[in-house]
Amino acid sequence: MAKQSVKARQRKREKMVAQYAEKRKALKAAGDYAGLDKLPKNASPVRLHNRCQLTGRGKGYMRHFGISRVIFREMALNGLIPGVKKASW
Repeated sequence: MAKQSVKARQRKREKMVAQYAEKRKALKAAGDYAGLDKLPKNASPVRLHNRCQLTGRGKGYMRHFGISRVIFREMALNGLIPGVKKASW
């Protein structure tokens, strides 16, 4: 489980990216790179990192489900993810 501060920092960045999305888009379209430079660093979507929605784990992230591989496996074995079951042949 990731530290609470790491998860909070990620949520803060997500909010800031959403807040400045329109402004960034307008500045980019106008070609005003000086104006883009004056925006906060955390307003850039490049600074976001995919993290598990439940634990905050940064590695082993599965985009389709939005959770880490560890949590995915636990949930799949418990039958909490529809349409997913353990393979056996």
